[in-house]
Amino acid sequence: MKTVLKVALVATGIFSFSASRAQTHKDSTLGHKISTTATKVGHKTSNIAANGAATVVDKKYEGKCGPGGQTVYINKNSHYYYINKKGHRVYLKKSELMDKPMK
Repeated sequence: MKTVLKVALVATGIFSFSASRAQTHKDSTLGHKISTTATKVGHKTSNIAANGAATVVDKKYEGKCGPGGQTVYINKNSHYYYINKKGHRVYLKKSELMDKPMK
């Protein structure tokens, strides 16, 4: 009985040791892809939320656009801005505004 118990304990120890050693190697590229994708999703979510808030709260400047063709908004203090890809407001001078191309 004692030998059976010893053999079972040794087998369990070997099995748990090999299982723990097998999981120590992790694929670093998978973690990087997940991190990059999560960052992209976060930026897109922030952009959509900021654009929605700007559309509701501030006035849209018709006939003008930002440097990349972005929609320009005017806030309550008459400051011109657009929302960048990360969802941040980028304030512009009136001289930096461009005419919107005709469609």
